[in-house]
Amino acid sequence: MTRSLLAYCRPGFEGDLANELQDEAASIEVYGFARTQSGTGFVLFECYQSGDAQKLAKQLSVQHLVFARQIFVCVARLQSLDAADRISPILQACSDFPQCGELRVEYPDTTEGRELSRFCRKFTVPLRQALRKNGTLSKKERPDKPVFFAFFTQSHEVFVGYAEPAQISPWPQGILRLKAPPDAPSRSSLKLDEAIQVFLSKSEQETRLQGGMQAVDLGACPGGWTYQLVRRGLFVQAVDNGAMAESLMETGQVRYFAEDGFKFEPKKKNIHWLVCDMVEQPQRVARLMASWLAKGWCQEAIFNLKLPMKRRYESWQQAEQEIADQLNGIPYSLQAKHLYHDREEITLHLRRR
Repeated sequence: MTRSLLAYCRPGFEGDLANELQDEAASIEVYGFARTQSGTGFVLFECYQSGDAQKLAKQLSVQHLVFARQIFVCVARLQSLDAADRISPILQACSDFPQCGELRVEYPDTTEGRELSRFCRKFTVPLRQALRKNGTLSKKERPDKPVFFAFFTQSHEVFVGYAEPAQISPWPQGILRLKAPPDAPSRSSLKLDEAIQVFLSKSEQETRLQGGMQAVDLGACPGGWTYQLVRRGLFVQAVDNGAMAESLMETGQVRYFAEDGFKFEPKKKNIHWLVCDMVEQPQRVARLMASWLAKGWCQEAIFNLKLPMKRRYESWQQAEQEIADQLNGIPYSLQAKHLYHDREEITLHLRRR
């Protein structure tokens, strides 16, 4: 099991994550296979060579992977745990661990997994005490040391492992949970809120999402994404043939254009941000977003790509290539993530360097 890597994902996306892990591993000459079961919310990637799981973990980070929420080197899978003593087998399994600075006891984001939430919360305290007592866990939390993972799929089954803090998500289960603002025009507002917090650090938000900046929202109605920009002080050109929420128009920060998002052209080239959540073919949206950057119409874009169910990973690869073709010779950075608030879609952040 020391040859394994365990990654969480949204239930139903195990195959997409498996394909991604396979490609990423092959790119650094690590070979293995993915064990998946649809609907379980995780993938176990088993490497053929000893030590390759650690090699792969050092090269990968959750920030780099599209479909993974969390990832760690899996050292042991413990089954048929005795309810009277689950801790002893875990201590035995982690005898060769590096000293860790934090403990996370987690579970899959499934109906069955969520039933384990109370158990995991209660089990964390005695496990932490035992790990500190035998020296596997530092006496106080240390953000500079590896994170110890105990991932329960059932109360009597756990995957045990560790990960470097720079490679993983800072949020429990790799999920950034947000509350829907009561005055937002739609719940889609949460997608952009999450994307901003995932793709931009707090300091980057302060410098690159400043009040007074100009933005364009293509396919804006009723205004869920525009709302997130307005509340951060930006001025927004909202483009859509539908109706915008009156509450947004009353702010004085929104100008409305009843136009097709694919044909709209800003009159002034002072736009920093372009956002888009249109229901359209992913390659077509990717081409449009990249063309805005290529023409110098904006500096950064956050947008969603709706992926066909049978070809999600392939569609993402095609969209990535479309962007590369459009921006040939132009320096840029691209991040992509299947966010918690996304459904059959992924969210991308494209920036001109």
